[in-house]
Amino acid sequence: MISLFAGPAAWKADTGSCATRLAIAVGLFLLGAIVVGVVIVPMTALNPGIINAVGGLQCTADQTADQAESSGYAEDSIPENYLDIYRSVGEEKGIPWNILAGVGQVESKHGRWEGPGITEGHNDWGAAGPMQFGALDGSAAGNSWGGEPIMDADDRPEEGYGQDGNDDGVVNVYDPADAIPAAADYLIAHGARENMDQAIYGYNHAWWYVDDVKSWAGRYSDGDFETSGSVQQAVNCELNTKGEPIGQAPSDQAQAVVDWALDQRGKPYVWGAVGPDAFDCSGLTSSAYASIGASIPRVSQDQWAFGPKIPEGEEQPGDLVFFKVGGPGGIPGHVGMVIGDGLMVEAWCTDCGPIAVHEYDTPGRSPILGFTRPLEHPDVKAQLGDRAQ
Repeated sequence: MISLFAGPAAWKADTGSCATRLAIAVGLFLLGAIVVGVVIVPMTALNPGIINAVGGLQCTADQTADQAESSGYAEDSIPENYLDIYRSVGEEKGIPWNILAGVGQVESKHGRWEGPGITEGHNDWGAAGPMQFGALDGSAAGNSWGGEPIMDADDRPEEGYGQDGNDDGVVNVYDPADAIPAAADYLIAHGARENMDQAIYGYNHAWWYVDDVKSWAGRYSDGDFETSGSVQQAVNCELNTKGEPIGQAPSDQAQAVVDWALDQRGKPYVWGAVGPDAFDCSGLTSSAYASIGASIPRVSQDQWAFGPKIPEGEEQPGDLVFFKVGGPGGIPGHVGMVIGDGLMVEAWCTDCGPIAVHEYDTPGRSPILGFTRPLEHPDVKAQLGDRAQ
């Protein structure tokens, strides 16, 4: 699927003000991004029930499909016809209705976004309808819908997920009664009953997308609905095609720094803040290291100078990634923490939303200046002693 909301806050540019008091105005806003991810093999396929020794996370699928009650927020914010369809399809298909609602929110705001391809036509990648199915042969999104966006039920081809969900004789990608059950079948076909995170990732290949969908699912649920583990599960519990852990930190200390930073997700960006309720970019990274007893400089320019520098392509979870802002050769105006597989956790800017996980090599961002590995600095090694190993 190609989401119209494929990026936080339409990929606002880095402000850099968090550490350097410099502002960048980059007028580049993207409606979507085609995110190409590595092929991922869940550890559960190799050893069901395995416990990750470093992160302490159980890498088994969430088998629960109990239907949550609707929160007041869900009832107030989701159109009534959509809410009814999400709930009935969830019951019928045996997957959480609020996950379907999370997909619908991220893809089209439950059909209310006024961009191309929601109620007619396609977006620039060939996706269509409230659940943003690929519905155009030869397009970037392909045609997972199958056949025409609107067709008689009798003309529906065997291939594709398009269906006549309300038995009106028409298969219509723009009709939520048809698109939502099709989305449920897509998630099921991509393993929703065994590994929901992996299924959502299959819908749109980005781990931030998994996080966004599950965050909305949590808001729509009345009561406990676990949504916090998707990125940590990706970091700690997944293997790439070579059988290597994605984002597996090289040491217990690096893993502890990453886990602490990830635990701050959802807290607001506030310039100059160092926690515990809000952070700016370098406040997040310096506080993460302070959580293990390591003192690194407070602001991004000093963190960059502190080093030690790491060649691009050799970065590991726990390293810091810096972004340029002006000046000869560039100076750091923003910093995030690498968590693996091209992802970082960051406190971005005032208008960029809360602390979250994003890809660091993304069009529209300031250029990458470089990477550092604070755990290799002699001062940090001295502070941690044997714990640095």
